[in-house]
Amino acid sequence: MRVPLSWLREYVDLPATATGRDVQAKLISAGLEVEAVEQLGAGLTGPLVVGKVLTIEELTEFKKPIRFCTVDVGQANGTGEPQEIICGARNFAEGDKVVVALPGAVLPGDFRIAERKTYGRVSRGMICSGDELGMGDDGTHGIIVLPPEHEIGIDATVLLELFDEVLDIAVTPDRGYCLSLRGVAREAATAYGLPLRDPALLDVPAPNSYGYPVQIGDPIGCDRFTARTVVGLDPEARSPIWLRRRLQKAGMRPISLAVDITNYVMLELGQPLHAYDRTRIDGPIGVRRAEGGEKITTLDGTVRVLDAEDLVITDNRGPIGLAGVMGGANTEIADPVTDPETGIVSGSTEVVIEAAHFDAISIARTARRHKLSSEASKRFERGVDPQAAAAAAQRTVDLLVLLAGGTAEAGVTEISAPSAPRAIAMPANHPDRIAGVDYGRETVVRRLQEVGCDVYGQDELVVTVPSWRPDLAEPNDLAEEVIRLEGYENLPSTLPKPPAGRGLTERQRTHRRVGRALAGAGYVEALNYPFIGEQALDQLGLEADDDRRRVVTLVNPLSDEEPALRTTLLPGLLGALRRNDSRGSHDLALFETGLVFRPEGEPGVAVRLPVDRRPTDAEIAGVNAVLPRQPRRVAVVLAGAREQAGWWGKGRPSDWADAVEAGRTVAAEAGVELIISADRHAPWHPGRCAAFHVEVAGEKVLVGHAGELHPRVVKAFGLPARSCAMEIDLDLLEQGYEGPLRAPRISSFPVATQDVALVVAGDVPAADVEAALREGAGELLESVRLFDVYTGDQLGEGHKSLAYALKFRATDRTLTVDEASAARDAAVALASARTGAVLRGA
Repeated sequence: MRVPLSWLREYVDLPATATGRDVQAKLISAGLEVEAVEQLGAGLTGPLVVGKVLTIEELTEFKKPIRFCTVDVGQANGTGEPQEIICGARNFAEGDKVVVALPGAVLPGDFRIAERKTYGRVSRGMICSGDELGMGDDGTHGIIVLPPEHEIGIDATVLLELFDEVLDIAVTPDRGYCLSLRGVAREAATAYGLPLRDPALLDVPAPNSYGYPVQIGDPIGCDRFTARTVVGLDPEARSPIWLRRRLQKAGMRPISLAVDITNYVMLELGQPLHAYDRTRIDGPIGVRRAEGGEKITTLDGTVRVLDAEDLVITDNRGPIGLAGVMGGANTEIADPVTDPETGIVSGSTEVVIEAAHFDAISIARTARRHKLSSEASKRFERGVDPQAAAAAAQRTVDLLVLLAGGTAEAGVTEISAPSAPRAIAMPANHPDRIAGVDYGRETVVRRLQEVGCDVYGQDELVVTVPSWRPDLAEPNDLAEEVIRLEGYENLPSTLPKPPAGRGLTERQRTHRRVGRALAGAGYVEALNYPFIGEQALDQLGLEADDDRRRVVTLVNPLSDEEPALRTTLLPGLLGALRRNDSRGSHDLALFETGLVFRPEGEPGVAVRLPVDRRPTDAEIAGVNAVLPRQPRRVAVVLAGAREQAGWWGKGRPSDWADAVEAGRTVAAEAGVELIISADRHAPWHPGRCAAFHVEVAGEKVLVGHAGELHPRVVKAFGLPARSCAMEIDLDLLEQGYEGPLRAPRISSFPVATQDVALVVAGDVPAADVEAALREGAGELLESVRLFDVYTGDQLGEGHKSLAYALKFRATDRTLTVDEASAARDAAVALASARTGAVLRGA
């Protein structure tokens, strides 16, 4: 909602020194979201005056139409002589009043006006359009042509109200009354503690039986309908400058006098209106639900097929408007047309004004069903004051009579369903208990009265809610009004005191530790949408029977290209890797933790839970039973350099070993040890893929994979060559957790180090050799580390040498050389028996 400050001052006597920024601060303190204050006329300086076009000479020797004009600007140029101006616009004629920027003027955008020679003539100024003055679109896209009554030479900046401030307010759904100057003025008056001049307080004639006939077929959808008729309108009457400028400042385009007046009153009072050409209405106006398949051509020229739930305005021929959304083209106010032979101007001279109140939910559904959001529907959806309809109709009639020379017919139609004001019972100290502040009864009553409520009672208040606040429905709503008007900034900052033992769960702590550990290892977290498509699964190279191809498809996906919930984290991360690489970031290490969705068994349909009570445990269990399994996973992707080159060394690229190490990092934070072995699993390279297992209840359980991606996957996703990835199931990792880790006992005795190099067949996993060494060395072994892998002609084809560093230490003594050697020999013997290892050089 755009609110011109000059217009707001008509209803509230704001301090003369109050700027738009001051009013913004006050309204924000009262709870409104004032997003910006726009300074109209910024950068504009005069002289900018009204001129009269005396002569127009067409210059035909140029490629585009050019006109050499003389314009009378009075004494504004200091000489009284006509001003010579070159202009290319065609929408004005000799005798028209126009806006002239004289030499020395500066227009918005730092456009400076000076005398200059162009098209063989000297141009001493510029005839201005609305866009050039920052006024916005007036529908003509041409020169401003002023009404003839304005005096030559007067200041056009004042006439056109070019200098103003406009508050841009983001109106939340519960504050529909602020989609009007009346509503914003009420908030400003309350914020400043000033009286409000309510524009809806008008003398409205009582309804009678000879107004325009109206028939309400759906009193639920339309509980109030006011109709007024104005005849004898001048079809040539144009909207005055002040009216057009207020519409433009509020963000609306002037169209015609009758339409401009209905839009003006809507902005002023918040009540949407519609004007019908009475000569084009066939019979009484009706309000009913549409018949399925009925059609209507709306004002935007679109033929729309109606739904049986749509609320429509009708006459004897059928629908003539979508109620509360948009009118129909067949009853539109006709534009004035001049007969070229007689010069007589014809157009709409009789109009019927509709001011109705429609059901908010019905209007919202119709607007969404037809993808047709209008200024009217936005207001009806958020709640319109039903008591303002008669005043809005009267205000429209008054303006039509004043500006178009019409006559208001005596007939007044007003149909309304019986209703009573809402009353809410509330303890006087309820806002105190909600806010934790002692406001006191007097403050509570005063603030509620400022909102427009009637308040009765002492300790127990009975609050009658005003008609323009449909959002006030229960005591907490009233408490919120008191709190916001007293100032959110005045609420004390008090940290809650949670009871003991209510901290993070062990699962939550594990997830946080994993994220911190990966961030500390140089990975950057990337959060992706949890949606995938069939194409991503194809790019991963998954087989047809792969479980990851079994997905949960959404009924209403955000994108038709990604209609399913993800079964793996990799597509989202690989997409992020590709985007960053394409934008010049080539050295990348990304990670993500999140849920994947793995359906099991036959798909089910969840029951619809009730909204009028708490669902039972059985109902909640029924919903949970049809949900897919949702394990939490963590994944990383790498590309480019893992260590940067510099004076300290050459650096190195990331490879499969870094992905495996990321898995070890995650497992360490979960308190488990990974069992790593070679594997073949899409989307990884079959020769550079590692499988992760952990022991759960004595059994090895697969928890994830890591390694270098398959070249076909790299090509399909458009990734850098030799990109690597890791994905691991955090929930399965936690199952391998065997309780708090015991801190290692620190021995004061020296360590004994023994190195062994074992020759094994090329297909023997190093992990199997390491496991045998650990078991064979016994309790004296402190650690074992693989520090070298060698292949060459000396070993023979199909063999490799694995060099391990074994560290031995006793807790109660210094080991002798014989003890360390015996433990080493035992380890080698068991490795030889299990894997066929041979001590190198033996």
